[in-house]
Amino acid sequence: MAEAERIIGTPDTPDAADGGKERPDSEGTPAGEPGTGPAAGADQPETGAGRTRGRRRIAVLFAVAAVAYALDLISKMIVVAKLEHHPPIEIIGDWLKFEAIRNAGAAFGFGEAFTVIFTMIAAAVIVVIARLARKLYSLPWAIALGLLLGGALGNLTDRIFRAPGVFEGAVVDFIAPKHFAVFNLADSAIVCGGILIVLLSFKGLDPDGTVHKD
Repeated sequence: MAEAERIIGTPDTPDAADGGKERPDSEGTPAGEPGTGPAAGADQPETGAGRTRGRRRIAVLFAVAAVAYALDLISKMIVVAKLEHHPPIEIIGDWLKFEAIRNAGAAFGFGEAFTVIFTMIAAAVIVVIARLARKLYSLPWAIALGLLLGGALGNLTDRIFRAPGVFEGAVVDFIAPKHFAVFNLADSAIVCGGILIVLLSFKGLDPDGTVHKD
């Protein structure tokens, strides 16, 4: 876990910016300029506005995760009850169907021989995100991590509670585009969260709100 946090590069405190990074304060002025940030003196109210912003970002992370998880769970319950063991439902002709399948592999059906490994990876991702939450000061990162957390929880629930057994359960997939693998809403949340993280990394924005200077 510590190695994952080191790679992402979030400091222990929101104002611990490296050389070549800056994070705007609550008034939009880069920290470290005269009259702002910790350089202005010990009386700077980081414990007030800074911690409030941090709590709000954490709330956003868990709210996004809860919505993603709930949508995935509800959709799978409906699919199992109404669609499993029934013919596929055509949504857009042959281009998009709803077809219930059980997937023992990773997202999009890859690696069916490593179900337990994928379960452990999903659990590790959840723990890492939960640990990083206390250092989170960026709204876009909160949304991205929330999508990852919700998606990981959705598929992990299937791994634990569905047949054939604990940690070996098959994930319920049902979204079937033409010439593509069948997937579910949890997979979609994970992919969207991953794409957003890549975009934020290219922009130089870190989870703690600091921005890399080119």
